[in-house]
Amino acid sequence: MAIMTRTPGVDGVDETAGVLREWQHDGAPVQLHPGDLGWFRRFGAEATAAAVRTWSRGGRVLAVGLLDGPGLLRLTTAPDARRDEELARRLAEDVTRPERGVLPAGGARVEAPVDALLHDLLSEGGWGVDEPWTPLRRDLAEPVEDPGARIEVIGPGRAHVRAAVQRASFDGSTFTDGRWRAMAAGAPYADARCLVAHDERGDAVAAVTVWSAGPGRPGLLEPMGVHRDHRGRGHGRAITVAAAAALRGLGSSSAVVCTPGSNAGAVATYASAGFRPLPEVRDRVRPAVDRRTSEEP
Repeated sequence: MAIMTRTPGVDGVDETAGVLREWQHDGAPVQLHPGDLGWFRRFGAEATAAAVRTWSRGGRVLAVGLLDGPGLLRLTTAPDARRDEELARRLAEDVTRPERGVLPAGGARVEAPVDALLHDLLSEGGWGVDEPWTPLRRDLAEPVEDPGARIEVIGPGRAHVRAAVQRASFDGSTFTDGRWRAMAAGAPYADARCLVAHDERGDAVAAVTVWSAGPGRPGLLEPMGVHRDHRGRGHGRAITVAAAAALRGLGSSSAVVCTPGSNAGAVATYASAGFRPLPEVRDRVRPAVDRRTSEEP
């Protein structure tokens, strides 16, 4: 049977997130997570649907991609399809040929699991590798320690607080309470939490959103940020420990996060919160586009 590429549409995004949920397990490489679709949902249902691609054979979805910014495709496959040659060749053709409607001509990047055959095919096609990223994971089998700060779980009435910390944590952020509401309206947010840490004066100093993929599966931190006026005081560790506790409360088996390998401060913060660095990963790249941040595409 032929492999079909499609954009699922608004009604199909929730189903696609469900497929991604089923592919998450602790033995897998860190990969595209339903929470990534959930975080993108801040731009609205239609924009999220337009950014999603699926590859199917015989009615079964084998791969899911998210166009997470200009020239960037974040991609994963079913665990048993990583080395599927027919799928890998179709993916390589689709990301290489602009007329397929996946990536534009010129500079582009593809994020894919490290064990995917697609890496080999893109390398053969002249794609290089981008700067390294460091995935980190914390096992959640045991109870999580107290974060040592007052942690607030954000609801609609306090969305403006969450949004303000986000803007103060990431230069150029366009996150607003309206975008928070758009995000929270998506199905993935039913298994998510937004947390804000407050200091001893009551100021909101750090924030995180955590995304569960269901009981017994890895949960995701995306994004985590510390207010630029309150850095260097342990607030990053506190909100990260709180994130791990929230995911454990949601039934997650582990908590995962990914940060640029060059960001030694972020790696150290996650490590101080009990996260263990995993082997670095690199995107496949055709030169001439800026690398993504974890905040805005």
